[in-house]
Amino acid sequence: MKAIRRFTVRTVLPEQLQPLHELALNLRWSWHPETRDLFRSVDPEVWAATGEDPVRLLGDVPAARLAALASDRRFLRRLGDLADDLREYLTGPRWYQTRPPSDAAPLPAAIAYFSPEYGIAAALPQYSGGLGILAGDHLKAASDLGVPIIGVGLFYRHGYFRQSLSRDGWQQERYPLLDPDELAVSMLREVDGTPSRVDLVLPGGRTLAAHIWKAQVGRVPLLLLDSDIEANSPAERDVTDRLYGGGSEHRLLQEMLLGIGGVRAVRAYCRLTGHPAPDVFHTNEGHAGFLGVERIRELVAEDRTGLDFAAALEAVRAGTLFTTHTPVPAGIDRFDRELVARHFGGDAALPGVPVDQVLALGAESWRDGDPKLFNMAAMGLRLAQRANGVSTLHGEVSRSMFNGLWPGFDPAEVPITSVTNGVHAATWIDPAVVRLGAAELGAERAEEAMTTGETRRWTGLERIGNTEVWELRRTLRAQLVEEARRRLHASWRRRGAGEAELGWVSSVLDPDVLTIGFARRVPSYKRLTLMLRDPERLRALLLHPTRPVQIVVAGKAHPADDGGKRLIQQMVAFADDPAVRHRIVFLPDYDMAMAQRLYPGCDVWLNNPLRPLEACGTSGMKAALNGCLNLSVLDGWWDEWYDGRNGWAIPTADESGGALDPDSSEAERRDDIEAAALYDLIEGQVAARFYDRDADGLPQQWIAMVRHTLVTLGPKVLAGRMVREYVERLYAPAAQAQRELAGQQGRGARELALWKAKVRDAWPAVRVEHVEADCPAEAQELGSSLALRVQVALGTLAPGDVEVQAVSGRVDERDRISDACLLSLKPVGGPDLDGRIRYEGSLELCRTGPFGYTVRVLPAHPRLASSAELGLVALPAESAGMDAGLLR
Repeated sequence: MKAIRRFTVRTVLPEQLQPLHELALNLRWSWHPETRDLFRSVDPEVWAATGEDPVRLLGDVPAARLAALASDRRFLRRLGDLADDLREYLTGPRWYQTRPPSDAAPLPAAIAYFSPEYGIAAALPQYSGGLGILAGDHLKAASDLGVPIIGVGLFYRHGYFRQSLSRDGWQQERYPLLDPDELAVSMLREVDGTPSRVDLVLPGGRTLAAHIWKAQVGRVPLLLLDSDIEANSPAERDVTDRLYGGGSEHRLLQEMLLGIGGVRAVRAYCRLTGHPAPDVFHTNEGHAGFLGVERIRELVAEDRTGLDFAAALEAVRAGTLFTTHTPVPAGIDRFDRELVARHFGGDAALPGVPVDQVLALGAESWRDGDPKLFNMAAMGLRLAQRANGVSTLHGEVSRSMFNGLWPGFDPAEVPITSVTNGVHAATWIDPAVVRLGAAELGAERAEEAMTTGETRRWTGLERIGNTEVWELRRTLRAQLVEEARRRLHASWRRRGAGEAELGWVSSVLDPDVLTIGFARRVPSYKRLTLMLRDPERLRALLLHPTRPVQIVVAGKAHPADDGGKRLIQQMVAFADDPAVRHRIVFLPDYDMAMAQRLYPGCDVWLNNPLRPLEACGTSGMKAALNGCLNLSVLDGWWDEWYDGRNGWAIPTADESGGALDPDSSEAERRDDIEAAALYDLIEGQVAARFYDRDADGLPQQWIAMVRHTLVTLGPKVLAGRMVREYVERLYAPAAQAQRELAGQQGRGARELALWKAKVRDAWPAVRVEHVEADCPAEAQELGSSLALRVQVALGTLAPGDVEVQAVSGRVDERDRISDACLLSLKPVGGPDLDGRIRYEGSLELCRTGPFGYTVRVLPAHPRLASSAELGLVALPAESAGMDAGLLR
């Protein structure tokens, strides 16, 4: 019999235990071991049965046990100390508050961080994979550093799916209903106690309304919009039903609610709590891109500054950062242009924001772009003065991928920088690793090392003894073996196996065997089944008589991705073989709880994407923090930080950096080559080193690699390092730019908008008309210089509106300049009779070999973040033979 209504009956805690509610409702417990230990001690069996979720624990623990704890002085003392510790953590100054003053841009009062998903803890399942985990780690690190971030997302009533397997290994999905009353969230309410609400106008007189749930992530509030409320019709109630679910219009409504509704939720939160309004808005991927459109509406329709659309756009861009996470165009959300027009035009139009202006923001206006589509990444980049990829290599890939937005510029000059992702140490380091580090560094210094990512705080770990390191690795491996057996048993029971059939599970895996881990989402480019290219070779590795290998595999395919599901089925079929099933396992339902056991227990973390399609790949970072060595294709972060002593690089068949279609015949050939290289590495180097023991049974070389990994990669891979980079390189400059443009009733924004309009109108008349250089001989000596004289026509522009540059460097066989050096040329005198202005400069010949130069004109203004910002450049006419001057 089905209930007609569902609600939660909360436990009434004794007065002495009330601080437990405070601790449970702040998600800091998810990365604070002492608080987790306290909750575990409330009732270890209930703690385990509730999935280590404090809110559910307090709802399920027997009243008699609570009464006993209320009179347990030792427990109450621990409770009081931890409640005091949390309050000090929430209010005391941290890195952000104690950052020494400098001449750099002032820090923002607040930053609004928008993401479609957040992986904070398994108990709050609002994530699907790496993007969400990264967002969660960003908030946690910001909290630890005291960075005043407000997180914004959606509250998915069904979260992401739970995964199980059929008897034949096919992925099956289920979507449990999430009750917010059973989660660590609270409703944002108005002063009169009613739920705070945001409304979006939809076509046809409809309204999309949402309430706002707040999750407290340490010091950081996370606002989650929920459309499943009675004010909505059934269709609108379902907008926030599932993460990445539904059709095109469903996704568009989710992204409108995230962006537009998210800005309104931030405004409501700041109004109700007194939190400073954000100076900077950070868009984590394109899903939240409409936040810029809403902020333009605020300035045009609500503010008393009287800004028009163009000026408001400049004010919004100045304080916006866009982070792209995808290395392929197929990973970008694109909507039918007419669908977007319908939701931003007519009776659904945003006041002061013409629909044609909205459509222009997302237009694929570049060569080979589709004029019928609206591109969310293009909008994100056009609405943000600053943008970044998530590793050095991904920054390069992104500059090439989005080069069409900046025509006339080489990819290297596209204004997209990079901040390499990091992971939150306290979330992902096993407590046993922390204890080992604390024994050498001291508890306080160990905590600082995990928080800040400062390299000097990690020095000292190199003194940890070999025996201690090896004993730790075996302990962690044994923990993983126990966990894998438990999960494998549960999986087979769900697949229909009887208890009598599963005796073999108790001997699966071995705590003394080299253990390789592979766990991630299952799109084709991540190549889950690369290890299966030669099944007999893999079997030989698994069953080697003296150097065996065991592999733990996990991962989810998108519910609509049958190709990914087939890959999982292939892996499961191989792992089900009685001959090898004690050496390789597939564990379904990969989530944060599994990952926190998996990373520490593996000796090697395997990553074999099709290069360069891995934007960053943070799973290997989490493994490295636990002393696990990486075995990976040189892609993402590994391309940046592999040094030959912290793991192994899988050779690629084509290291030119060009992306291949994962399903092409060329990729098939490449897979065969790279799989063979993988087998050779595992057999000839990885396993050989793991099993090379001294007289005491210790693999000295392996332990040296583990220690080197901890000491050198530890501070680099931290989210604390990442967030500090965002603050110093992007947030602070964005806040300064926003203040300059928005101050004095938007005077700076108006001036910049008018100047840009003037430059765009005048640019067709800007030309490099003549270039000459004193060049007495074709071959020049290193260290000599050329006197350049350039005649430039500026039309109606003044010399102060432009910069004239000489661009020089090595040239290839096609006379393309690489590793360019820039020289600003200076105007000499006024315009000649034809209105041209002469520019001069001395070009130093600083490199030997084929050398070339050219000249160009760029817009110049002190409030541009990049000279490429307008996408305008004037070059010498090819017809005049002045494409480049060549010196050989």
